[in-house]
Amino acid sequence: MPFQFQLDGRQVEVDVDGSSLLEVLRDRLGARTAKDGCSPQGQCGCCTVLVDGAPRVACVTPARRVAGREVTTLDGLPEPTRTQWADALCATGGSQCGFCTPGIIVRLTAAADVEQALLAHLCRCTGWRTIVEAAARVGGTFPARDLDAASQRATIEGGVPQRVGPEVALGEGGFADDTAPADALVAVPDGRGGWAVGETLGEARAAAGKVQGRRTTIDVRRPLDIPPGEWDAAFRTTWVEPAYLEPDASWCVPGGEPYTALANGGAFGGKADSPASVAARELADRYGRPVRVLLAREDVVRLGAKRPPVAGGARRDGTGVLRVVRTPGIAEAIAAVAPGLVVEEVDVAGPPTSAAVRAAGWAEAAVLLAGARGDARIVAPNGARAEAEASADKVRVRVAIPENDAAWTDRGDKAVVVLRAMRGQPIEGQVSRISRRLDTDTRTMNAEIDLENAAGQLLPGMYGEATITLDEREALVLPAGAVRFDEEGKSTVYVVGPAGKVSLVEVQTGLDDGRRIEIASGLDGDERVIATPNG
Repeated sequence: MPFQFQLDGRQVEVDVDGSSLLEVLRDRLGARTAKDGCSPQGQCGCCTVLVDGAPRVACVTPARRVAGREVTTLDGLPEPTRTQWADALCATGGSQCGFCTPGIIVRLTAAADVEQALLAHLCRCTGWRTIVEAAARVGGTFPARDLDAASQRATIEGGVPQRVGPEVALGEGGFADDTAPADALVAVPDGRGGWAVGETLGEARAAAGKVQGRRTTIDVRRPLDIPPGEWDAAFRTTWVEPAYLEPDASWCVPGGEPYTALANGGAFGGKADSPASVAARELADRYGRPVRVLLAREDVVRLGAKRPPVAGGARRDGTGVLRVVRTPGIAEAIAAVAPGLVVEEVDVAGPPTSAAVRAAGWAEAAVLLAGARGDARIVAPNGARAEAEASADKVRVRVAIPENDAAWTDRGDKAVVVLRAMRGQPIEGQVSRISRRLDTDTRTMNAEIDLENAAGQLLPGMYGEATITLDEREALVLPAGAVRFDEEGKSTVYVVGPAGKVSLVEVQTGLDDGRRIEIASGLDGDERVIATPNG
């Protein structure tokens, strides 16, 4: 029996057959901005829509429950809202592949607390901070951004072409399952190493005997033992899922080339050997019709390539042994950064592994050697370098230095931090790092302050105020309100003379922190100066 509801301002009618709202939106009504990232787990937030104005995860919402109600996808939001969010996400780098952002935009348009709302979403490209920054700047103006250069940078990082632009944030990155022909057959894994095919996604899943449902996890198991020996550092890992948000998908017409499963991002190398494209071409030729191949999240976890487990030990001189689950190309990847490690490949039953997963093998080897040396210097096979520092008894605080003070800030400058949670008790530290560049929007420079934390009382996320001593010297200082500046930049103060007579005296100013101004010359320090001449 059919039922009706409002979709993005238009009345639609569909049959009741137990389908989820997401299936109805994407496969029957062509509303492709709601993405299927984890269906039907309800964990990633990519399919978020508004039902009567309230955010709902469409993949766990039975379609019948929206009968007579109003459903709004990203396409149904007012155009100015869509444009403002797309521009903000593009300007802050809050959108990269663009698979998660349609659902995020939909939820945040109805949210009062951005960070709380984001708990319902996953983003594997940027994380939350740039999205939070974008939310704070929606509707603002942004400096021009070189989108071609940004695209080239993203392509270098991901290893495959990646578009950058406001349209990507709106879910228009050209994902395979969004671009498939409407009359394409649908194929899904049948659980026996083949493919089940149907006219619709529901038919294909029925043919495969697939019952969509939430799955439980299993305990973590590390399959390899650390090699025996005297080591300065040792560690081991398990299989690691790349966890890209867009599940593998492809489509092909008979005799054609399959649509790439890597439409707008590299999937961290996890799709390098995706079965979707090969299957799409084979099935299209077999059936003589376009075929759309689609893996569910469960299929991706079961069939997709993982980072191979390792277990190893190393000495300070760079020698040691690293065991790794047998994976083509992994020994060469390890040797590129750790020629002193003996690589032992081991056959272990488990999910497929791949050396194409980003930094597989060489990153683990580099971390092992860094631990043995007692530092955190990492050098990639391409020569790129990174360094990190971790300490349980020290924390690093980031502060924004105003433009007027940026040029005077140096490493080693004394700093005092006052945290609300510590009841105003001052904590002394020093500037450890400075960026030496200004943010063009805030006109500030990032600096970091090291604070001792032996007692472990300083926690990430605490709020406070930092004061950095830029220079220490004896100086005459006045409140900022006491100094007048004319159109030519000349600075003067009002001085109270004998018998209360007030005169205007020209002075030369020095450092200015916005509250106090140094008087370099013009006064000797004994004068009476009017602190607030306008009051």
